[in-house]
Amino acid sequence: VQLVESGGGLVQPGGSIRLSCSASGLTFRNYFLAWVRQAPGKGPDFVSGINFDGDKPYYTPSTKGRFTVSRDNDKNTVYLQMNSLKPEDTAVYYCVRDLLGAEESWGQGTQVTVS
Repeated sequence: VQLVESGGGLVQPGGSIRLSCSASGLTFRNYFLAWVRQAPGKGPDFVSGINFDGDKPYYTPSTKGRFTVSRDNDKNTVYLQMNSLKPEDTAVYYCVRDLLGAEESWGQGTQVTVS
Protein backbone atom coordinates (compact mmCIF):
# COMPACT_ATOMS: atom_id res chain seq x y z
CA VAL A 1 0.00 0.00 0.00
CA GLN A 2 1.32 3.40 -0.93
CA LEU A 3 -0.19 6.80 -0.24
CA VAL A 4 1.61 9.77 -1.75
CA GLU A 5 0.64 13.30 -0.83
CA SER A 6 1.46 16.30 -2.97
CA GLY A 7 0.55 19.94 -3.34
CA GLY A 8 1.97 21.38 -0.15
CA GLY A 9 3.98 24.57 -0.03
CA LEU A 10 4.21 28.11 1.25
CA VAL A 11 1.09 30.25 1.09
CA GLN A 12 0.16 33.62 2.50
CA PRO A 13 -2.58 34.01 5.12
CA GLY A 14 -5.95 34.08 3.41
CA GLY A 15 -4.62 32.09 0.49
CA SER A 16 -5.57 28.68 -0.86
CA ILE A 17 -3.85 25.43 -1.60
CA ARG A 18 -4.99 22.05 -2.82
CA LEU A 19 -3.51 18.83 -1.56
CA SER A 20 -3.73 15.53 -3.39
CA CYS A 21 -3.15 12.01 -2.21
CA SER A 22 -2.68 9.26 -4.75
CA ALA A 23 -3.05 5.67 -3.62
CA SER A 24 -1.82 2.40 -5.00
CA GLY A 25 -1.79 -1.18 -3.86
CA LEU A 26 -5.28 -1.13 -2.43
CA THR A 27 -8.90 -1.24 -3.50
CA PHE A 28 -9.27 2.47 -3.06
CA ARG A 29 -13.03 2.70 -3.04
CA ASN A 30 -13.28 0.30 -0.09
CA TYR A 31 -11.77 2.71 2.40
CA PHE A 32 -12.65 5.74 4.43
CA LEU A 33 -9.90 8.28 3.84
CA ALA A 34 -8.79 11.02 6.17
CA TRP A 35 -6.49 13.99 6.29
CA VAL A 36 -4.55 14.41 9.53
CA ARG A 37 -2.10 17.18 10.28
CA GLN A 38 0.71 17.58 12.73
CA ALA A 39 2.08 20.97 13.66
CA PRO A 40 5.58 21.36 15.07
CA GLY A 41 5.75 20.20 18.67
CA LYS A 42 2.15 18.98 18.69
CA GLY A 43 0.34 15.72 18.27
CA PRO A 44 -1.61 14.72 15.17
CA ASP A 45 -5.02 16.30 14.63
CA PHE A 46 -7.85 15.07 12.46
CA VAL A 47 -8.61 17.59 9.71
CA SER A 48 -11.14 15.99 7.43
CA GLY A 49 -12.42 12.66 6.19
CA ILE A 50 -14.59 11.23 3.47
CA ASN A 51 -16.57 8.03 3.12
CA PHE A 52 -16.28 5.38 0.44
CA ASP A 53 -18.55 6.98 -2.12
CA GLY A 54 -17.46 10.53 -1.44
CA ASP A 55 -20.90 11.77 -0.49
CA LYS A 56 -20.25 12.18 3.23
CA PRO A 57 -17.44 14.53 4.14
CA TYR A 58 -16.36 15.19 7.71
CA TYR A 59 -14.67 18.26 9.14
CA THR A 60 -13.68 19.75 12.45
CA PRO A 61 -15.12 23.05 13.66
CA SER A 62 -11.85 24.75 12.71
CA THR A 63 -11.89 23.47 9.12
CA LYS A 64 -15.56 23.38 8.27
CA GLY A 65 -16.39 26.11 5.80
CA ARG A 66 -12.76 26.61 4.80
CA PHE A 67 -11.67 23.14 3.70
CA THR A 68 -13.30 20.82 1.22
CA VAL A 69 -12.47 17.13 0.96
CA SER A 70 -13.28 15.11 -2.13
CA ARG A 71 -12.24 11.91 -3.82
CA ASP A 72 -12.08 10.40 -7.27
CA ASN A 73 -12.31 6.65 -6.99
CA ASP A 74 -11.50 6.19 -10.66
CA LYS A 75 -8.20 8.00 -10.16
CA ASN A 76 -7.50 6.53 -6.70
CA THR A 77 -7.02 10.06 -5.41
CA VAL A 78 -8.34 12.08 -2.52
CA TYR A 79 -8.12 15.86 -2.39
CA LEU A 80 -8.17 18.57 0.23
CA GLN A 81 -8.95 22.07 -0.96
CA MET A 82 -7.94 24.54 1.71
CA ASN A 83 -9.12 28.14 1.55
CA SER A 84 -8.81 31.13 3.85
CA LEU A 85 -5.67 29.66 5.31
CA LYS A 86 -4.39 30.83 8.66
CA PRO A 87 -0.93 30.60 10.22
CA GLU A 88 -2.29 28.00 12.64
CA ASP A 89 -2.97 25.73 9.66
CA THR A 90 0.78 25.32 9.27
CA ALA A 91 1.58 21.64 9.63
CA VAL A 92 2.58 18.49 7.86
CA TYR A 93 -0.55 17.05 6.28
CA TYR A 94 -0.95 13.31 6.02
CA CYS A 95 -3.34 11.19 4.02
CA VAL A 96 -4.55 8.22 6.05
CA ARG A 97 -6.35 5.10 4.95
CA ASP A 98 -8.78 3.48 7.38
CA LEU A 99 -7.99 5.87 10.25
CA LEU A 100 -8.14 4.02 13.60
CA GLY A 101 -9.07 0.85 11.74
CA ALA A 102 -7.31 -2.46 11.36
CA GLU A 103 -5.76 -1.44 8.05
CA GLU A 104 -4.65 2.04 8.96
CA SER A 105 -1.78 3.36 6.88
CA TRP A 106 -0.27 6.80 6.40
CA GLY A 107 1.43 8.62 3.60
CA GLN A 108 4.74 10.40 4.03
CA GLY A 109 3.10 13.79 4.45
CA THR A 110 3.35 17.14 2.73
CA GLN A 111 4.32 20.39 4.41
CA VAL A 112 1.94 23.34 4.35
CA THR A 113 3.30 26.62 5.67
CA VAL A 114 1.05 29.65 6.02
CA SER A 115 3.13 32.76 6.49
